Amino acid sequence: MTAPTDHTAAKAGRTLISVDAMGGDEGPAAVVAGCSLSAKLNPDIAFVLHGDEAQLAPLVAKRRELKGRCEIRHAADVVTMEDKPSQVVRTGKDTSMWSAIEAVRTGEAAVAVSCGNTGALMALSMIRLKKLPGVNRPAIAVLYPSSNPQGFNVMLDVGADVRADADDLLRFALMGTSYARNGMDIARPRVGLLNVGTEEHKGRAELKEAYDLIRDQRDQAGFEFVGFVEGGDISGDAADVIVTDGFTGNIAIKTGEGTASMIGDRLREAFKYSPLSRLASLLAYTSLMRLRHKIDPRRVNGGVFLGLNGTVVKSHGSADATGVSAAIKLAAQLSESRFNDKLAARVAATLPTEETPI
Repeated sequence: MTAPTDHTAAKAGRTLISVDAMGGDEGPAAVVAGCSLSAKLNPDIAFVLHGDEAQLAPLVAKRRELKGRCEIRHAADVVTMEDKPSQVVRTGKDTSMWSAIEAVRTGEAAVAVSCGNTGALMALSMIRLKKLPGVNRPAIAVLYPSSNPQGFNVMLDVGADVRADADDLLRFALMGTSYARNGMDIARPRVGLLNVGTEEHKGRAELKEAYDLIRDQRDQAGFEFVGFVEGGDISGDAADVIVTDGFTGNIAIKTGEGTASMIGDRLREAFKYSPLSRLASLLAYTSLMRLRHKIDPRRVNGGVFLGLNGTVVKSHGSADATGVSAAIKLAAQLSESRFNDKLAARVAATLPTEETPI
């Protein structure tokens, strides 16, 4: 059963976003609120919400910004955070996550957005959308707050797969370059390969091999290779794109999120310490709000699955309305720029396909 669809909205040139409304920790209310906020900020998008219609319909009805711009597509089941990806692939056809990805596979929607189980989302995306020719392992790319002029660095992979050999790291560099160029308007991105030191003799064998492969592609692919970078450079200004494997990248971003949260807690404790510190907090209020805005992970919520025949944005599982809205904004921007087409062209032009091994 499907709620009435506003087909005129899609025909009016709006970007259609397919949203898994049931996967987040905060429940469908936060997802619908995020869609509403996004709709208010961007009149050129419309939504297909996938999930339990009995829960979604009353939530959507309360949001006037979604009137005429939102279709509810009923899906009886939900992928939980505890579900194993292999199980979801076998038995998940009736889930909201499967339905959301299917809308992209058929070409109905431009991008899929989900706050759900990362492993299951990647597994379903790979099975339903398939990988781009020349891509062995897809990657999840995120924007990491940095001291660069653009305010962020692209970092990948951050959890699509814990493994990555030298060829995979080269592909990550190419995909990250395309993301930085098309998503952040950096004409010639600087690429760094994450390692335990900047010296060429340091690191595992696959990192040393990847160093040579990435260096040799820099002119053809139009990027600058700055060599090995260290953990401190993830938020620094040495590179625009940080390349690493999913195991290391996932630990790095979660460490960063935890550190930002701890700093916020310690600042609040410090400013409550005495009457004078409370007064100081009032005097510094504007500066503190500016700092909070810069390090707020909700502003850049959304990891992009790169290397698939379709665009999928993974929102943080605990995202609130602001975070969901940020993920939808990113999804719309990628669609409007035809990013995935440009990414596919870049990979195809630079690398042989899987049928022709390097």
